[in-house]
Amino acid sequence: MQASQQTSQASDLTAYFKRVRSETEHLCEPLEVEDYIPQPIVDVSPPKWNIAHTTWFFEEMILKKYVDGYRVFDPAYGFLFNSYYNSVGMRTARDHRSLSRPTVKDVFAYRKHVDEKMATLLSGELSDEVRDLVILGLNHEQQHQELFLTDLKYTLSENPLFPVYREGYLPEEAAGGRADGFTEIEGGVYKIGFEGTGFCFDNELAPHKVYIDNFEISNHLVTNAEFIEFMEAGCYKDFRLWHSEGWDWVNQNAVESPLFWQRRGLVLFHARRF
Repeated sequence: MQASQQTSQASDLTAYFKRVRSETEHLCEPLEVEDYIPQPIVDVSPPKWNIAHTTWFFEEMILKKYVDGYRVFDPAYGFLFNSYYNSVGMRTARDHRSLSRPTVKDVFAYRKHVDEKMATLLSGELSDEVRDLVILGLNHEQQHQELFLTDLKYTLSENPLFPVYREGYLPEEAAGGRADGFTEIEGGVYKIGFEGTGFCFDNELAPHKVYIDNFEISNHLVTNAEFIEFMEAGCYKDFRLWHSEGWDWVNQNAVESPLFWQRRGLVLFHARRF
């Protein structure tokens, strides 16, 4: 590879790294210190754990292995912020991630330390193996950005004060004047799975064929108002609209609305202004 190509690739990867890492911290901007810690259920991780875990990936998988003489920020973090990488070592139990220490300040110092070391690494010549690991780590962090929001949404929904994450975070869609309808999809054999030269996760492989029957799908997203109409028509009380397992779930859990929706007085509305 020519030197100019190496420089270009290094520049592109450095920009990609900065963009993804900055987006995580942008997601943190509306939070107060107290918001970083709660973990209401085992399936929800605190924001502090999410942002530390994504940093742990770069330290554990890249810096410790490919930077001579690298010293970890804190030896305890390898245990605290490992997730499900059993081959790496022991880890904190999933239902014990709500820790007061290390502090939020400590975790951001950890991110800054790792980012500085990664910037130095990225400025030099990288092997294909290291480059692939960096790209994997960034896609991993983007996954956790989604988890950050979905986990936080659940956590905030447990607060009786109904705190808002970020004002105006999601646009409101007006249904008026929209051309409703359904798109017909013809049944047959279709090829699915990743084919290409870019990044993909292993569960997107290998390309294979599947058969589907004819079906129709709405040509627009369902609005909250439309779903309220659906509920008021008795969808949670009509067994004909559910498969057996779904119907059992509805009855066993007394489900009357989607998660985060609550009825106040006579009005049913989406309680979480996220």
